[in-house]
This record gives sequence, structure tokens and C-alpha cells, in this order.
Amino acid sequence: MSDNLKIVCSFCGKDKQDTNILIAGTAAHICDDCIEQAHEIIKEDTNDEIFSREDFTLLKPKEIKEHLDHFVIGQDDAKKVMSVAVYNHYKRILQPDTTNEDIEIEKSNIIMVGRTGTGKTLIAKSIAKLLKVPFCIADATVLTEAGYVGEDVESILTRLLQSADYDVEKAKRGIVFIDEIDKVARKSDNPSITRDVSGEGVQQAMLKLLEGTIVNVPPQGGRKHPDQKMIALETKDILFISGGAFDGIEQHISARMNTQSIGFRTENKDVIEKDNLLQYVSPQDLKSFGLIPELIGRMPIVTHLNPLDRAALKKILTEPRNALIKQYQKLFEMDNATLTFDKKAIDIIVDKAMEFKLGARGLRSICEAIMLDAMFEFPSDKSKRELRITSDYVKSQLTKLSFTRLKAA
Repeated sequence: MSDNLKIVCSFCGKDKQDTNILIAGTAAHICDDCIEQAHEIIKEDTNDEIFSREDFTLLKPKEIKEHLDHFVIGQDDAKKVMSVAVYNHYKRILQPDTTNEDIEIEKSNIIMVGRTGTGKTLIAKSIAKLLKVPFCIADATVLTEAGYVGEDVESILTRLLQSADYDVEKAKRGIVFIDEIDKVARKSDNPSITRDVSGEGVQQAMLKLLEGTIVNVPPQGGRKHPDQKMIALETKDILFISGGAFDGIEQHISARMNTQSIGFRTENKDVIEKDNLLQYVSPQDLKSFGLIPELIGRMPIVTHLNPLDRAALKKILTEPRNALIKQYQKLFEMDNATLTFDKKAIDIIVDKAMEFKLGARGLRSICEAIMLDAMFEFPSDKSKRELRITSDYVKSQLTKLSFTRLKAA
């Protein structure tokens, strides 16, 4: 009689006392272990369809660029290239299964060349935020070959997994921005008996990631936790965007363009804008700078960002949704105070930023120096609820902090 009343899992036969939870149905029971296994089976069968659901809206290139216009001032060429590249990449992922077709669309990773503070990281970050895909920024300066002090290239994918909350399927469709890619350039064109472990060695180690392969990723970093279980992550659908200042690449561009003309045909030189040689950058120049041909071939889209002129810096201060002045006004608003800037004060800030040649980052440095005293005093002084930044106030703050004696690098 007792055997007839014995309650067991109808799927695995496990006794009730051996389970954490045993859920009863009308004519059967199921334990928590069987529920987890069933969930994993359903997840595996439906994972391939997750990314193609209607909740992912792939915007057209013009719509992506319009979104970027709200956050990034200028750089129309770079924004257009990025919009098309990202659209084609995700359109390729979203296409139905074409195993019977002969044409297989390969992904195209991107290299952005531009001076510091021109918006390389901001463009990549804004696109990832718009598409709601996992995004991470990896610093190429800390990477070394496996076995040397530093981080392995697989640590790039560790950051992407963390951004995706360790959801492998989400991470497979993410965007990785590799910053300071120019810092891993080959140190010399001449072969040496010493290994270039943080230069050419890193480039060679990155090849398998960029092209598309299954990489065993350490979820907590590779060297600090050697006994951890690796996570297999396929990279063929991960979009890699790299950016770098490539300081000195103008010399390579100039040398290449000066050899374009043969004999007496020198009229092409008259139309070259020598103040912005980056707009003529090509894969050949990247190779001359120190990137190996195999890496350039896996990042075939090369675009440039123009140096920020005075008009662009002024717009960055005032126009975007995240404009610097709007950020400071929001900070003062949190203390129930009002902040306004005179036009002449803005002009002085822009002129000083042009002198430093640090792009948008230079603007923030100058604004922080100008606003320091006010941000220190206003939260405590309840009698002052309004601050107007005038040209005289800006000049006095810059003089007080010895900014006027600084020279551009």
C-alpha cells in the first residue's frame, strides 16, 4: 500500500525526498532538475530565433546617421560610413538561413582614424546604444602575446560577456570597440631577434578574433583564475570597430601622395588640403604606420574623423543632447540653481580649446577649471540661486589657474 502512495518524479523517477521541489500535476509530477533540463532544451532550440524577433528593429543607414547627429557634431563622412557598415552587418545576421545558396556575405570590421577628442568612441557607443546590443570598450595598450605580462586578447571578449550579463547568445551579436589600436603597431620594419610582444605579436593574436572563430573565453579574466571553466564564444557575428589617433600617420600619407605625380603633372598637389591629410588615409598608409597586412585585411573599412574646427567645438558646447553646458546646467538644477553662459564666455572657452588641440576633451578640461569654484560654493550657499558665466569671469578663472601660460602640445 505504501508503494502505491510513493510520490516520484514522472520524468526521472527521483523520490520526493531527493528533490528540492516536486511540482504536482493532474496525473504526474516533475522535479526541479527536470524543469531546468527542459528549460535548457527549449533555450537551445529557440536561441537561433532570438535575434530575428520583431523586438529588434534594424534602422536604415539614414536613420542611424540621424540618431548620431543628435550626439556627434560634424564628422558626416565617418557617420555615413559607420551607418552603412553597421546596417549591412546586422542585415547579414538577420537574413534567413541560406545554407543552400552559394553567396555567403562576410562581415566587414572597421578602423577609425582620428585625433584625440574627435568622437571615435562616442560614435561607436551611440550606435550600440541605439541598437540595444552588448557593447564594450577594450584598450589595446594593455594587450600582449599569451605568456607575457599583460592581458591576452581573449580578455576583450570577457568584457563583452560581462556587458551581455554572460548571455552568450547576446554577446555573439555585440559590438567591440578596440581603442588605441595604433599603439600595437609594429615597432620597426626591420626584423629583430627580440619579440615584439606588445606590438606585432598582439596583431597576430587578434587575427582569429576578427575573422570569426570559436574562442574559449575566461569569464573572469584568464591569468588570475586559471582553474575557471571557459565559455565558448563564436566571433563571426561580432562587429569589431577599432579606433586610434595614429599620431604621425600624416607623414606617411604625405609621402605617398607626393609620389602620385610623375614628370611634370603636379596639378593634383594644388588641391590637397594639407591641414587635414587624414581624409586621404588608405590601407597602404596603415601598413606603412605599422599595422600588418593580415590585420588590415580583416578590418577592410577605413574611415577618418576630421580635426574639430572652431565652429564644431562651439556646437559641441551647446547643441547636442549631452552638450557640456547642458550637463553643467543639469548639475546646478539639482541644487535648485540656474546657470547661464554668455556668448563671449563660450567664445573664450572655444579659443582656449583650439590652442590646446585636445578636441572635445580639451573643452571639458577647461570647463571643469572654470566651474570649479562655483561648484564648490553653490551647494552650501543657499542665498545664491543663479550664476551667470561672463567673459570676465572666464578670464579671471583661467588666469587664476595659470591656464594662460600653458602652451599647446
